Amino acid sequence: MHKKFKSTSSEYTFCGKMHYCQLHICYFGMLCLEFLIMYTLLLQTYRNNLNKILATAYLKDPWKMGVHKRNGVVYLDVHKLPERPQSEIERRRCFWGYSFENLATENSIDEDGSGIDANVEYCSVIKTKLGAHRIVMGAEMDCCDSTDDGRRFYVELKTSRELEYHTVEKFEREKLLRFWIQSFLAGVSYVVVGFRNDAGVLIRTERLRTKDITQKVKAKNYWQVY
Repeated sequence: MHKKFKSTSSEYTFCGKMHYCQLHICYFGMLCLEFLIMYTLLLQTYRNNLNKILATAYLKDPWKMGVHKRNGVVYLDVHKLPERPQSEIERRRCFWGYSFENLATENSIDEDGSGIDANVEYCSVIKTKLGAHRIVMGAEMDCCDSTDDGRRFYVELKTSRELEYHTVEKFEREKLLRFWIQSFLAGVSYVVVGFRNDAGVLIRTERLRTKDITQKVKAKNYWQVY
């Protein structure tokens, strides 16, 4: 991991890129976060930054974030890296993802026939802790569901290509890891996955309970949580 410090203003830039290694995700993630918030009582951030830190031990995705400390509060800022132009199939996959959100949610079609606006988001503000440190985190939510007694809970919506025997390992090693991190951090109880074919046609859906995802891959030792 590369670190660049600017001590005059207490601002730091962190860049992370680590190849796959046998580190336990929560242990490594806690080391990173403890370094960031050393001698700090409060951390404020969007969930996306914590997603990146926790996934670093297992995924090859590069990331960059800005960190500013003021009056004992550490603020993590999202820094987007330059992106290459999307291919036609990548644009189609994004469209299929938004289409699944339209299909899976109520009242998602407006009077003019338009569906979900990808430029509008609903953010939940969540308070949690890492040891003695408090964290205030903003997280975009896809939708919610409710129990029979009316209690509401958040649900993540995801899409994936229908699994075949040779794609199951990659799905469980990488995609389930991303699903779990994103949902676990924000206390989201369920992930609903829409499986599609290569033409973008929805084949089936599967509802995963977040706390069961780790058990699904535990015996295969792709990644572990303690």
